[in-house]
Amino acid sequence: MSDDTEPKHPHVVLLDRIVAAALAGDATDLFDIYAPDAVIWHNHDLKETTVAENAQLLEAMDGWVKNRSYDERRIQVFEDGAMQQHVLRGTRAGDGEPVELHACAVITVRDGKVTRLDEYLDSREAARLRP
Repeated sequence: MSDDTEPKHPHVVLLDRIVAAALAGDATDLFDIYAPDAVIWHNHDLKETTVAENAQLLEAMDGWVKNRSYDERRIQVFEDGAMQQHVLRGTRAGDGEPVELHACAVITVRDGKVTRLDEYLDSREAARLRP
């Protein structure tokens, strides 16, 4: 059992900051979390995006899903990164329909910054997030 008074691993702190930005619908902190040339990749479209593009998506999500929470977070840390599995839950804007998105994010960290994030998610669940 972990002791909550122990400091978190720096990679976990980065994941926590990404989650906090997503929950707040404010991507400002992302530009400090990620390296300037970081790449964000999603399995559903097989495209690499920039931090700026990811920030736009994060802020748009605030208009699509209300009452967001990241539940069932499971994190594994390794030497140059970490992996987080989670369930994003909330209610879809407009109709209030409950939505869930099961996802896994793998980050690569160098010099205290995220240099790459690979996100794996169910595209059918992701499509339900937009009103």
